[in-house]
Amino acid sequence: MPDLPDQLLTCPVCGQPLHLIRRTLACDHGHRFDAARQGYFNLLTGKGSPFEGDTAAMVDAREAFLGSGHYTPLRTAVVQAALRHAPTPAVALDAGAGTGYYLAGLMTAVPGLFPVALDISKIALRRAARCLPGGASLVWDVRRPLPLASGSVDVVLNVFAPRNPGEFARVLAPTGCVVVVTPRPGHLDGLEAVGPLLSVPAQKADDVLAAFRGVLVETGREELDNVMKLPPDLARSALVMGPAAHHAAGTEATTTATGSSAPLDVTARFTVQVLTRG
Repeated sequence: MPDLPDQLLTCPVCGQPLHLIRRTLACDHGHRFDAARQGYFNLLTGKGSPFEGDTAAMVDAREAFLGSGHYTPLRTAVVQAALRHAPTPAVALDAGAGTGYYLAGLMTAVPGLFPVALDISKIALRRAARCLPGGASLVWDVRRPLPLASGSVDVVLNVFAPRNPGEFARVLAPTGCVVVVTPRPGHLDGLEAVGPLLSVPAQKADDVLAAFRGVLVETGREELDNVMKLPPDLARSALVMGPAAHHAAGTEATTTATGSSAPLDVTARFTVQVLTRG
């Protein structure tokens, strides 16, 4: 169980600080949240969330693909962007953490960093809890008010995930930063041989900037292209791990074999944006 910093997590029921007591998060008003056997905590209350989390097939595909190293350049860019603007972070939050891949990269670069992973998928957080030892992995919908104290987070990561600009700004420390990663038009070009892709609007990065207007300002933007040679199994994983899987009528039925064992040339295109208080 993590060595939880004081006054970091807040109760989703009453807003009071959460304290870690053995394998239970509890507040002074008696609200309790027990750790799952795999090490994560489910803080969702009431009816939970109407939104669908990543499935077991998506999480397996993501872990296989990310483990291959093809997104290492993106993880490196995310870590470098964060540390340029918050060079000595004590607490980092990944809002939409998935399996914890990007947050784990930041942990490696900053010994002693306390990581908080939020995701709506229990299946993804089982993996995140394993790769973020000493941190907190929490089932949560990032569209809702975040279960963290105001000004408590030095770095917020948001990689291919829903955004909550007002809440990101609220939990951000005065000298902290938010790092947002979005795809650019042409992201995963070459993967059409495996299955259908979702289109990416040309103004996506500007839409992110507009969403944060009035709460944070953009202090950095980098466009990153990464040409990958993907064998058929990793090409299928690249498709299945992303949001296209939610829009396909049965992932296995819509991902077709290419008829060849030759690698596919696939181009990943990202925008990495950094937002701060200015």
